[in-house]
Amino acid sequence: MAQEQITLYTAKVCPYAQRTEIALAEAGAPFKRYEIDLGNKPEWYAPKVNRASKVPAIAYGGPDVAPENPSPESTKLAESLILVEFIGDLYPSSNIVPADPVLRAKARFFIEIVSTKFSPNFMKFASGNPEGTHAALLAGVDAVQDILPDGAKYAVGEQYTIADIAFTPFWARLNVLAQKGIGAYKDEERKSFLKGLEDPKYAKFNGYVQRVLARPSFKSTFHEDVVEEFFTRRFGLAK
Repeated sequence: MAQEQITLYTAKVCPYAQRTEIALAEAGAPFKRYEIDLGNKPEWYAPKVNRASKVPAIAYGGPDVAPENPSPESTKLAESLILVEFIGDLYPSSNIVPADPVLRAKARFFIEIVSTKFSPNFMKFASGNPEGTHAALLAGVDAVQDILPDGAKYAVGEQYTIADIAFTPFWARLNVLAQKGIGAYKDEERKSFLKGLEDPKYAKFNGYVQRVLARPSFKSTFHEDVVEEFFTRRFGLAK
């Protein structure tokens, strides 16, 4: 079935935006990509696309126009997890939204764990927040590992889904910051986190992250050099 045109407003540095780009790549969906400078957003962006002035956002349908002048006839949609499911619904053959209701519920539960137990500690750690300790990061890893199915490739089984898409961009950025020593945290915290991950008890988690980071849809939408430069400028090197 032919789909309406999609214009994606995104930013290479943003993990939320990358979620949507991964979903589009998995679906093989044609779309226009417009990079938003998060430090200098266009004046037209909030009133014409997303009143919250955040990325990602999509203009769906309407006439084929320049991204800078989105048509009022297009539907404006925002929030990464909503967009990921929207794309999965548009392209059911991508299988990123499981057809089975049990697997779909498991995927959404996995996303809830990522959103409450893992992702919040990413920025706390990077920014040097006292709550963003290596122990808090490893507790998030524990929470994710605890719900990974034994012997399966991905978050809810053999099928790559919205659950994996929700998690991977955050892990990728944390991995860059920890490996490169970028962030306002103490370097001892970084070393303790990396050392902790070497514990054999995290074998299931480490195997999982290797598989999701190897996914072509992730690799084609992750711009490590941009991420590294952005966070170095924002936080500097660990001390």
